[in-house]
Amino acid sequence: MNVPAWMWIATIAGLLVLLAVDLVIVDRKPHEVTIGEAARWVTFYVAMAAVFGVGVWYFSGGQYATEFFAGYITEYSLSVDNLFIFLIIMTTFKVPAIHQHKVLLIGILLALVMRGIFIALGAALIAKFSWVFFIFGAFLIYTGWQLARESHDDEEEYKENLMLRMVRKVFPVTNDFHGSKSFIKIDGKRFVTPMFIVMVAIGSTDLLFALDSIPAIFGLTKEPFLVFTANAFALMGLRQLYFLLGGLLAKLVYLSIGLSVILGFIGVKLILEALHTNSLPFLNGGEPFHVPTIGIEVSLSVIIGVLAITTIASLLKVKRHPEAAKHIGADADAHH
Repeated sequence: MNVPAWMWIATIAGLLVLLAVDLVIVDRKPHEVTIGEAARWVTFYVAMAAVFGVGVWYFSGGQYATEFFAGYITEYSLSVDNLFIFLIIMTTFKVPAIHQHKVLLIGILLALVMRGIFIALGAALIAKFSWVFFIFGAFLIYTGWQLARESHDDEEEYKENLMLRMVRKVFPVTNDFHGSKSFIKIDGKRFVTPMFIVMVAIGSTDLLFALDSIPAIFGLTKEPFLVFTANAFALMGLRQLYFLLGGLLAKLVYLSIGLSVILGFIGVKLILEALHTNSLPFLNGGEPFHVPTIGIEVSLSVIIGVLAITTIASLLKVKRHPEAAKHIGADADAHH
């Protein structure tokens, strides 16, 4: 897929315009986002992703368009599981409801920048060392296995990561929120507010989630442009999904199992591709293995099928056993 520099620039500029419009419209007057408002924004961002995918199909063909949609759906579904930790962060830091949208927007914008760097590094590795797919594949299978064996009854509190601890060492932090301000001066001394800390928490936590989602999408497409745009659209629609899902999030009791199946499936796909293009001298004398590979159409069908079965099974389970729903609060489950 030949993507000229101007296309990269135009795409990034377009994404920034979307974020700016969102910031101006929604945060012009801080308020608690309603379900109806969130639904309209989610529909808008999904529509934008669909239009982009159709554009990819028109200019580059159905193969790349299918890769984009498979990557987008996978990234979006993995992100849904990440919403649990976002809820825990918001609850732990007692973020006022009227400022939650801005926290998510800035935090996710930070995550997008960091993911862009991560994607560039991943693409460079893959271009130079095809055997990295063995590592990606094994990592995804291991992550899927870990995700599947997590107990929904294990309660964890949010623990601040290294980046947050470093920020606290460098900057003094106020005890209380000061509206939507991230920085404030008190008696001539500059402080950061809990608002800034929460934004860093959201951004840095999402980067940790990228450790499995980025290898997963590289298992569906090797095109850095599609990897980046699929991530961008998934992240931009994520914060609206946070407000829309609400109580539904607690009902997706089998989501982790479904995602573990998807990660395991993509892991197997990666290892088969690595064997098919093997050049490691200590494996089969450096010759490729004659193994079947999994096409992108099959991958897309499996991903959609697993998500549909997971969602339906979860809703049926909670309907029959309401007590099975997850409890999201200060001591909520921290999945992923």
